[in-house]
Amino acid sequence: MSQSIVSANVSANRPEACSAAEAAAGATDFGVLPEWNLNDLYPGMDSALYAADLTRAETECQAFANKWKGKLADIAAGPQAGAELARAVKEYEALEDLLGRIMSYAGLIYTGNTTDPARAKFYGDAQEKITNASSDLLFFTLELNRIDDAVLNAAMVGGPLAHYRPWIEDIRREKPYQLEDKLEQLFHEKSISGRGAWNRLFDETIASLRFDVDGRELAIEPALNLMQDPHEDMRRKASEAIATTLKQNLRTFALITNTLAKDKEISDRWRGFQDVADSRHLSNRVEREVVDALVEAVTKAYPRLSHRYYKLKAKWFGRETLAHWDRNAPLPNVPARTYKWDDARNIVLDAYGAFAPRMADIARRFFDERWIDAPVRPGKSPGAFAHPTVPSAHPYVMLNYQGKPRDVMTLAHELGHGVHQVLAGPNGALMAPTPLTLAETASVFGEMLTFRKLLDSTSDPAQRRSMLAAKVEDMLNTVVRQIAFYSFERKLHTARREGELTADQISTLWMSVQGESLGPAIELKPGYETFWAYIPHFIHSPFYVYAYAFGDCLVNSLYGVYRNSEQGFAEKYFALLSAGGTKHHSELLAPFGLDARDPAFWQIGLSMIEGMIAELEGMEA
Repeated sequence: MSQSIVSANVSANRPEACSAAEAAAGATDFGVLPEWNLNDLYPGMDSALYAADLTRAETECQAFANKWKGKLADIAAGPQAGAELARAVKEYEALEDLLGRIMSYAGLIYTGNTTDPARAKFYGDAQEKITNASSDLLFFTLELNRIDDAVLNAAMVGGPLAHYRPWIEDIRREKPYQLEDKLEQLFHEKSISGRGAWNRLFDETIASLRFDVDGRELAIEPALNLMQDPHEDMRRKASEAIATTLKQNLRTFALITNTLAKDKEISDRWRGFQDVADSRHLSNRVEREVVDALVEAVTKAYPRLSHRYYKLKAKWFGRETLAHWDRNAPLPNVPARTYKWDDARNIVLDAYGAFAPRMADIARRFFDERWIDAPVRPGKSPGAFAHPTVPSAHPYVMLNYQGKPRDVMTLAHELGHGVHQVLAGPNGALMAPTPLTLAETASVFGEMLTFRKLLDSTSDPAQRRSMLAAKVEDMLNTVVRQIAFYSFERKLHTARREGELTADQISTLWMSVQGESLGPAIELKPGYETFWAYIPHFIHSPFYVYAYAFGDCLVNSLYGVYRNSEQGFAEKYFALLSAGGTKHHSELLAPFGLDARDPAFWQIGLSMIEGMIAELEGMEA
């Protein structure tokens, strides 16, 4: 997973609170959509507090290096090793919080309009200054990792350093792959002119593209939204418009993709990673064999999941096959449903509250305290996210809300992230972040709670079928599609090691996994070969995508335990979320009787999807 000022009409130098008049500018057919208030981070881009923190970041990082650099080994061997090292880690943590606050603010500002030169410069300047400041901190984890295991373990027995054991053990896992200090500094400092610059080019290019749909010039998000339009002709025109514009820009996207894949290969080679995805597995704190088992289980399930479902959907449309633009189409002869913002809010909060009042209370703060930015605006980043910022502040949620049932599910999803981030915050800046494999737990669980609440309150058979079909499609998009994305990335990064790839070669790799995963009932029409180009995860977080499938299968299993559980499930669930990054997935799942290392574990989650498809088939009888 993971940048806006409050309104597209607010000057870049104004405070990030908006007046009632400005908030009214967010009025839509779905009601007044909230725009976030970033004052809890900083009162404005030109605020004295922001400028002071930038200066403080630079001076305090230098002071930290002067105080501790080259001394950790001697301290570890001394009589007060635990206390002294704990003091150093605590100071380091405070600096991480400060740097994170600055970059979170700059990133959220930038997300609001990536095409605005003032915001782009603000973000770029912040990125450069924070990269420079944080280079003074690089030595710290490197020196910690040079301390002998026995010596460091002795220092962590009891005392204040024991609190930081999970974080220290995490960074020790990085030890085999760390480089000499000067090389680490070089990699770090060049990131702003390397990977960071190419990421920014992708963001600004995608945000600036316009797609001509029936004479309307649309940004990427509204154009993609039309592929869920009730009218097939509109879905086709939207798909063709997306393909046309992407094709016109494919050389740029191919260059970005090639450059970043090569950048990753260089880094992996220097650090000693063998497999193209090993660095992601390490950062996710998950074993390669666990991911391989997930991929194998999902791939083998393609025929009984996606192939089976899309064949059924084609039958509902009276056809043998469906064009790719109909894959997520609403079912025929079912009135399209739209949801006002207030209705979406109440649906999600009611579902959360029915599970546990505490969960709804946390989620309600996002609405009441304006931690959400929901409108579609020119230049705003597409998609949705929940950004945790730093423990000394609070998370923010970004949406592009357009009133569709899937938008309600997206709200439930991102608020699940937000609840998770709030609960994990007390672990501090070093241990609040959750590995990606577990980061999707609360989001997908929140979706499931909301879906079940909606389904249970719907009696009309046609609407129930439509809702169940939409949920199956969401699960296929999360499990089958994301594993296909992972397979595509593996092919791409493996092929890139042999040389640069043309746009046509990348498109061929893309199509090879799409046809396999979607099955014969989905006809991939001309133009679909370009659709890899707009997916940001390939650019920002290589191999991130399997975390969605991991999370969905995990939550399906977890939800099954919940439905059959005795009292006490909510307490164990909150304990899982509150752990943040302090425990391994095996330790967190054990209280629920689940083990992701068991190959049978994945079949539990996949069977739930299969059961829903069977239920839909039964409705046809």
